[in-house]
Amino acid sequence: MIIVSDTSPITNLAAISQLDLLQKLYTGIIIPTAVYNEMVKVNKVVPGAIEVQTLPWIKKQVVVDSQRVIFIQENAENIDLGEAEAIILALELKADLLLMDECRGRIVASSYGLQIIGLLGVLLQAKRKNLIPSVKILMDQLIEQADFRVSNQLYTTILQSAGE
Repeated sequence: MIIVSDTSPITNLAAISQLDLLQKLYTGIIIPTAVYNEMVKVNKVVPGAIEVQTLPWIKKQVVVDSQRVIFIQENAENIDLGEAEAIILALELKADLLLMDECRGRIVASSYGLQIIGLLGVLLQAKRKNLIPSVKILMDQLIEQADFRVSNQLYTTILQSAGE
């Protein structure tokens, strides 16, 4: 399976010490250069920055068609470079799955026919495969420790889907 990730699934899982769930679920992930740079080449500590530089199962890859990246940024409102590159890289690699949380990015990615899963979907998959005992515990940690935003309705829906 080819899995491409945007920044937020990596940083949020790293913030709650659960980044290894991505390896357990997908064996490996690929991130575009812009996502790598958003984590590593900034003047602050970003959860997951060391991991994307050192873990062998997280691979960085350059987007070939930079014009398509520019096209998305110019034509889709508020899509950052990392999101745009993740979408184009997923298309170029014919990825099986794109990990992305941001709503606007997900809308653009789905318009290209990409299969998308967000962080909460990753947690549901992890629970179904018995990799974690509880989605609620990790979702609460994400909200409290990583400032992850979840609407009350989505929170309830995810817990129902997890059978919690």
